[in-house]
Amino acid sequence: MSGVKMLTVAADEGESRLDRWLKKRFPEITQGAVEKLCRTGQIRVDGGRVKASTRVVPGQQVRVPPLQASAPSTPKPEAGIGEADAKMIRAAVLWKDEHIIALNKPPGLPSQGGSGQGNRHVDGLTGALMFGYKDRPKLVHRLDKDTSGVLLLARTDRVARALSEAFRARTTRKIYWAAVAGLPNPKMGTVRFGLVKAPGHGRGGEGEKMVAVHPSKVEATEGAKRATTDYAVLDALGTRASWLALVPITGRTHQLRAHMAELGHPIVGDGKYGGSGQENLGDGWGAQLGGEISRKLHLHARSIGFDHPITGKRITLTAPLPDHMKRTWKTVGWSEAEAPADPFADET
Repeated sequence: MSGVKMLTVAADEGESRLDRWLKKRFPEITQGAVEKLCRTGQIRVDGGRVKASTRVVPGQQVRVPPLQASAPSTPKPEAGIGEADAKMIRAAVLWKDEHIIALNKPPGLPSQGGSGQGNRHVDGLTGALMFGYKDRPKLVHRLDKDTSGVLLLARTDRVARALSEAFRARTTRKIYWAAVAGLPNPKMGTVRFGLVKAPGHGRGGEGEKMVAVHPSKVEATEGAKRATTDYAVLDALGTRASWLALVPITGRTHQLRAHMAELGHPIVGDGKYGGSGQENLGDGWGAQLGGEISRKLHLHARSIGFDHPITGKRITLTAPLPDHMKRTWKTVGWSEAEAPADPFADET
């Protein structure tokens, strides 16, 4: 594009942030470019200097300077991030706006670095998710390494603080899907066993495990914390395996995995809590189904609902199943399309 343009905000465009209005007219412009052009006074509204967040109204005149034409290109990742990893993490973007990025985290990728996690993790790859912003997005919660699904990152400190507070206040709603050994009875219920950490056997404490504690003994057990999980059976393969929706009311380490194991229905593929070498022949225990069923963990953060910290709108995001779980669902005949978005909605 070349030449200065004077554009009029149309009557049907209502009130809108300047950056959003510009991106509708010029989809190729980046957020960083809009902010720079505003900062240097090259973009003006009715002759006055403005910010990217300034709201324009119908009838206003927007001065747009010559914009350099360029072919769409993939942003270069920060130093230390390989092209393959940068491509992988960008492909995991489920949804984004000016404030938040949501990923469908692949299984096997840690959320953060730590004991035994190495250097390849979501937090270490956020430099590939800047998309024109000057700062890297920030994790506001985590998923276990082998758990897939929706993971939120904040693009500014303000939004990070707001989302972190929402998680603490439990105004977010997370629904997980899992395949478990056996068929829980009743088919809908609540697990209230407390959890206490047992040290691992590695030199750095690797392999630590959460141990379930009866609710009546939590107060008397040093280090134990109360934990609550709602579950609902969505479908079943006789008494050999079940498809569950799980809602962690609290957010303890390995909570869903430990709670399902305590019920006698460990999550399929869970070597830590389900004895992954044991084949399940029905009625629970033995976290492998055998045959063509993957030995990977079958736990997926299916959806998350939260109040947008800037717009106030309720946002609900849903993540497709990872490949190994899709294959399992196909093999046993479970249909994603037939599952309710929130099977607990009528119970709350």
